[in-house]
Amino acid sequence: MNSPVPNNTPEQRGEAAVRNRIIGPASLLLPVLAGAANVFAFAPFKLWPLQIVALAWLFHQTIAAPQAGARRHFLQGWLYGFGWAAAGVHWLYISMHDYGGMPAWMAALAVALLALYLGLYAGGAMALAGWLRKHWSSSPLTMGLLMLPTLWALSEWARGWIFTGFPWLVSGYAHTTGPLAGFAAVGGVYGVGWIAALVAGALALLWQGLRRKGAAGVAIRVGMPLGAVLVLCAGGLALRQIAWTTPQGQPISVRLLQGNIPQEMKFSNDALVSTLTMYEQMITAEPADLIATPETAIPLLPQQLPPAYLARLVRFAQTSGSHLALGIPLSDAPMQYANSVLGFGPEAGSAASPYRYDKHHLVPFGEFIPLGFRWFVDMMHIPLGDMTRGDAVQSPFAVKDQWVLPNICYEDLFGEEISGQLRDAYRAGQPQASVLLNLSNIAWFGNSIALPQHLQISQMRTLETGRPMLRATNTGATAVIMPGGGLDELAPYTRGTLVAKVQGYAGQTPYILLGNKLVIGLALLMLLVAWGRNKAARIRH
Repeated sequence: MNSPVPNNTPEQRGEAAVRNRIIGPASLLLPVLAGAANVFAFAPFKLWPLQIVALAWLFHQTIAAPQAGARRHFLQGWLYGFGWAAAGVHWLYISMHDYGGMPAWMAALAVALLALYLGLYAGGAMALAGWLRKHWSSSPLTMGLLMLPTLWALSEWARGWIFTGFPWLVSGYAHTTGPLAGFAAVGGVYGVGWIAALVAGALALLWQGLRRKGAAGVAIRVGMPLGAVLVLCAGGLALRQIAWTTPQGQPISVRLLQGNIPQEMKFSNDALVSTLTMYEQMITAEPADLIATPETAIPLLPQQLPPAYLARLVRFAQTSGSHLALGIPLSDAPMQYANSVLGFGPEAGSAASPYRYDKHHLVPFGEFIPLGFRWFVDMMHIPLGDMTRGDAVQSPFAVKDQWVLPNICYEDLFGEEISGQLRDAYRAGQPQASVLLNLSNIAWFGNSIALPQHLQISQMRTLETGRPMLRATNTGATAVIMPGGGLDELAPYTRGTLVAKVQGYAGQTPYILLGNKLVIGLALLMLLVAWGRNKAARIRH
């Protein structure tokens, strides 16, 4: 019987040392700092090349350590993802502590635990890449251009739906204004993130090629990665020139209201009368084809409102020819609440049968309580903390020549769901939205970078769908975003009304037609190609 071969050779001892080496404090800190640096790639800073450079650094760590174990790769990726998430969503502390009443230490711990959870996706991608490299004997070129970018894209896609998903600050959002933005209409935010990861992989290979000595193979080591970067950037710029959608009907006049109600006063009994009076005055100040309030701008159920309050608003809509989109909670049964939009128009039957949209994708802990976490939510004081879901597909409402499809706050993170509604309407031959409308209240996060980050998310939805996005928010960012990149924004943390003329658009982008299926299918194909390359290399040798 053959006995196992001990690790006696220098090569074997070296490989074992690499696998078992304890990572020092500096090695632990660097991935966290590299991940945290990503926050400057997103709004409001918008230094988008930083996202690619930071990811290229992470990829380089994986490619340059072929003998490292999967656990080491996992730890580096996990710490990188933790730094990214902790720096990017630190403002969640404000909602839990300042407005939710949670003890400071527990709110900080909750943010840290969320960041550690989100880091698992990056860690898993790096660990799997390292494991596959050993089992497939992959070359650095295969790692940098096939395996690492593909696994990174799949990990971000998985983060967008597991446990209802939390895709805030996935890679693609950093590139709403850069040369890669053109890929959004084809592959959505995850497609843009994949292309960015390809560029990062090419830069990691370029760096390694420049560090290697000797002229042999320099054209391949340097020329191929550099060529890949240039081709991808040029491809994004070329795609941006394609008009996937075309104007539909006549422009509509819109008035988007920003009440700037402090969150601590929003549900206060002392402030309710002044809030209702203020929004009635803002709505009736002048007519417009569409007047939209923020999410839950009317903080009471219709049956709790003063008598004739809604009737006065409906009468204004009918006499002025306006359409109203009111953010308001609704209840169809005791202890059942929906975060909703009520739509009233100038039509005679609008009062008796208003348009209704109910929020479908609810916020964990804020709008629904995950199983086993009732104790956690009980520590916060968030009104209407457990709500019912609307249907996954809901119809838009007509405003003259345009069809307006609402989404509420957090829902515009999920481009697949918005494009899916457009796709389903197209396939069913039903009216397809020509304008998207987001009603939000993120005053929960105070004066923080959450506001510009959310605006950038909405910008990605316009790139994906080729349709304008209107945003009516409580404290900001209230804005009109056009498919061509035009942006008109109201100053945040002020009370005011954004007035604009908005042209609706019709047509199908590739992302509307295919959603995330294209990215997932191509990702699986790239992994198959990587496997095939390694199998062919083994046969040759």
